[in-house]
Amino acid sequence: MDDNNQPTVAVIGASDDPEKFSNKSQRAHAAIGYEVYPVNPKGGEIEGRTVYKSIDEVPVGPLDRVTMYVRPEVGVTLLEAIAKKGCGELWLNPGTDSPELIAKAQELGLVPVVACSLVDCRKRGA
Repeated sequence: MDDNNQPTVAVIGASDDPEKFSNKSQRAHAAIGYEVYPVNPKGGEIEGRTVYKSIDEVPVGPLDRVTMYVRPEVGVTLLEAIAKKGCGELWLNPGTDSPELIAKAQELGLVPVVACSLVDCRKRGA
């Protein structure tokens, strides 16, 4: 958690399209009290939040949660940076996991959760 005890989440593959699950996830995490850090190499802004071009640019760390919305072959290339930043939970949403990605995450000391973080947020009241 950051200095004000608010939990933190980085949304990897963040989108400004309200129909995309990565966009819905940003809103759902914010609704249950997370400080949301969108990450997308395009940068810019989504719903008033700065979009960071990489996890390295996120101004806090370690993060409580990192939730992925990218293909497994992209996600596997991001794991070392995520491990370096630090995160309590690495959520691999449907379509983002692979045996290789899970094995590498575990090898790096990350705790992969193969489930939908959006569903988790909804269970918590979002």
